[in-house]
Amino acid sequence: MKFGFNNWECSRKKDLKSQSHIMASDDVKAKKDELNTQLKDYITQWRDERSKEEEELKRLKEKQAKRKEIRAEQEKKAAEQKRSEELKLKREEEEKREAEAQEKKKAMEEAERKRQEMMAAQKEKGGKKSQAPAMDARKEMSKSKEQVEEEMKISLSIRIKPLPLESMDSDELKAKANSIWNTIVELETDKYDYEQRRVDQDYELKELNERRKLQLRNKAIKKGLDPEAFCGAHPPRIHMFSKYERRTDTRTYGDRKKLYEGGAEIVRSEWLESMWKDKLTEWNKRPKSKLPKWCGVRPGKKEGDPETPEGEEDAGEEAAAEEEYEEEEDYDEEEEEEE
Repeated sequence: MKFGFNNWECSRKKDLKSQSHIMASDDVKAKKDELNTQLKDYITQWRDERSKEEEELKRLKEKQAKRKEIRAEQEKKAAEQKRSEELKLKREEEEKREAEAQEKKKAMEEAERKRQEMMAAQKEKGGKKSQAPAMDARKEMSKSKEQVEEEMKISLSIRIKPLPLESMDSDELKAKANSIWNTIVELETDKYDYEQRRVDQDYELKELNERRKLQLRNKAIKKGLDPEAFCGAHPPRIHMFSKYERRTDTRTYGDRKKLYEGGAEIVRSEWLESMWKDKLTEWNKRPKSKLPKWCGVRPGKKEGDPETPEGEEDAGEEAAAEEEYEEEEDYDEEEEEEE
């Protein structure tokens, strides 16, 4: 009977344990379900926020792309406007340059035409060939190489006229070729003459320069300067002298240095000696009269000394004066030693 009760008790405990385990598992499942629902809510909320952010980012990107397109169009328009303005300015400058060139060409054509008319009139009169009026030399020198070439081309285009070869026969062509050949020969002879003249002028200039150098050397030697003093690119140096002493200082550096060695000390000692002599002469020139008694007491008398008779007062006064003089000498010597 007892054994049966124990079995029942064991089975009862087992049933209680199983029931408690079932209840605990139910609680865990409930908690898990609650956590799962919370996680699902969080995930859905996060997805909603993420979708909103993506939509906002997409909208901003589209807006940025539109702004870039607008800015690119504006820059393109500004570049086109700037290019058109530059082209307009360039076209205006070219037109202005062309107009100036045309005016210049017309002026040169007019001047050349007048020169040719003058030359033709002189030929008809039978006079000698006269050269064209000389232009301003400074104006010609200030021109650049491009300007000179341009003016030369314009002048040649005016002077050299095209030959009517089609209307000329063989005799006329031969005569024209001979005249051109003669002109070339004449120009070459003139060129050779001018070159030889330039060589002669260069030689004469060198000779004149040598003569000038010789004159300048003689002038420098007469003045006691270096022979090449006046021949350089710069004038000779000016030697400055004292207006009180018109001679050069021929003393060496050592001699001039000795002048300043101990100069201040020597001057000071001489000044002290002169002052001492002046003071000594003043002292020697002092009046040597008897010193008056002060309240009936002779000067230089000490306490306890006997009364000096009347005949010995002079000797006592002189002794007192000598003592004072010696004391002053000792005091002056001590001051000099301290200095």
